[in-house]
Amino acid sequence: MADELETAHDVRHAVVIGGSLAGLLAARVLADHAERVTIVERDRFPDGPEPRAGVPQGRHIHVLLDSGRRALDELLPGVVDELCAQGAPRVGMPEDLVQWQDGHWYRRTPASAYLLTGSRPHLEHVVRRRVLADPRISTVEGTEVVGLVGDAARVRGVLLRERGAAQGAEREARPLAADLVVDASGRGSRAPAWLSAIGAEPPHEETLDTGLAYATRVYRDGSAGDGTDGLGQYIVPNPHQTRGAVVLPTEDGRHLVTLSGLRGDEPPTDAEAFEEYAAGLPHPLVSEWLAKAEPEGPVHGFRRTANVRRRYDRPGRRPAGFLATGDALCTFNPIYGQGMSVAALAAVALRDALAHPRRTPTTRRVQRALFDASRQAWDVSAGADRSMPGARGDAARTRAADRAVAWYLQRVQARAVGDPEVGAAFRSVLSLVEPPTALFAPRIARAVLFGPVREAPTEPQMWRESTGTGV
Repeated sequence: MADELETAHDVRHAVVIGGSLAGLLAARVLADHAERVTIVERDRFPDGPEPRAGVPQGRHIHVLLDSGRRALDELLPGVVDELCAQGAPRVGMPEDLVQWQDGHWYRRTPASAYLLTGSRPHLEHVVRRRVLADPRISTVEGTEVVGLVGDAARVRGVLLRERGAAQGAEREARPLAADLVVDASGRGSRAPAWLSAIGAEPPHEETLDTGLAYATRVYRDGSAGDGTDGLGQYIVPNPHQTRGAVVLPTEDGRHLVTLSGLRGDEPPTDAEAFEEYAAGLPHPLVSEWLAKAEPEGPVHGFRRTANVRRRYDRPGRRPAGFLATGDALCTFNPIYGQGMSVAALAAVALRDALAHPRRTPTTRRVQRALFDASRQAWDVSAGADRSMPGARGDAARTRAADRAVAWYLQRVQARAVGDPEVGAAFRSVLSLVEPPTALFAPRIARAVLFGPVREAPTEPQMWRESTGTGV
C-alpha cells in the first residue's frame, strides 16, 4: 500500500460507491475535505421511506445500538431526536424486553442500554435527506460501478455503467475521475476483483458462517397491552437451542417479528408455516402473541448471514486513494444488530483520521482506523458464532485463548440474567459502548469468577420490576 500518497490533502473529488447508510455517512464526512463528493448508487432513491431492491435485508429488523445512536448524532446533530419525533421507538434493556436465555428469563430491572428500533427504510430516508441537502454532495443513480481507474500505485476514479446495459458492456463503461474512492457497496462488494484487474492485490477474506437464516413479517399488536407492559420479546438462541425470535416495535404502531434458525432448520416464508415454526420455540410466548396479532404483508426471508471480514488493513500491493467501509469491509451475522451502528462508528473514525492534527491521513492509516471501528463488533459476532453447531470458515477455528474467553463469557451470560450489575456491563460491551475489558473490571470479575448465579425467573416477567406489578 502506497503510504507516501495522501488521501485527504488535495482531494478535489471523492466518489463513494453505494448510497446506503455507510455510504451516506462517509459522504457526509468527506464533504468537509473534498471540493465535491459523488455517491454512485445502483438503485434509484425512493421519494419516501420505502424499501429498496439494493437493500435485500431492509425489510427485516434493524436496531441502532447506543454506540451507533451517539455516533449518528455526532455526524448529523439532532437526527436521533428527529427519528424519535417521527415515531422510531426507543426500547430499554432489560426493562422493556421480555427476554429468554438458556432456560431463564431476564429480570426486567431498570434499563442500562437502549435500542432505537425504527425501520431501516425510515432511518435511511431521514439520513439521506439530511446528507443530500449539502450542496457539495451529489448522486448518480441507476448506475453501477464496474471497475476502478488507475493502477497498483493509485486509484484515479471508477468506471460507470448505466443499470440495464447489455452484458459485456464493460468496454463501453465511462470513467469518472476521482482523487479518492470509497467502497461502501455492501457485503456483495466486487472491489477485490476490481483491484486485481488493475494489478493490485485483493485482501484476504476471513469468513465464519453458521448457516443461519431468518424470516420476518410485519404485524399489528392485537393484545392491546393485556397482561404486560413489555415493548418487545426476545428468545435468544444458543448451541443447544438454535431457534430464535425477536418481536420489536417500529413506526406507526407496527411490529416486526423475526424468526431464525440454522442450516437445515431455516424458518419458512410461507405465512402459515411461519407461525407453525414459532410454535417450536422453547416457550409459547411468541406464538401466543402472534395468535392475537394481525399480519400485514408477506413473510420475507434472508439467508446471506455469514460473517466476512476483508483485511484491507494488512500490508499488500494495494493502491493509495482507495478505502473500504461498512459491509464492504466487514459484515456481521445480522442477528446481532450491529451493522448500522458500525457504519456510523466507521464514519466517525473516518472523520477523526482525516482530521488528525499530527498524522498525515495516508490510505493505510485511514483504512486501519476504519478496520478498528469494526473490530469489537466482529469479536462479538464471530465469537458467539464459533460456538454454534455447524459453523464453517477459516474464522471458525478456535484457539486455546478463545476457549478461555468463551468459558469466562459463559459465566458472564449466566450471571447477566439475574444480576443487574453484571448485566449492565455485558450490555455495554454488546452495545459497543465499552470495550470488552469492561467485563474484567474488578467488581464484575469478582461476581463472575466467585459470585453465585443469582436466581432468575423461570417464567416470563411480564411487568417491569420498577412497576411493582410482579411476575
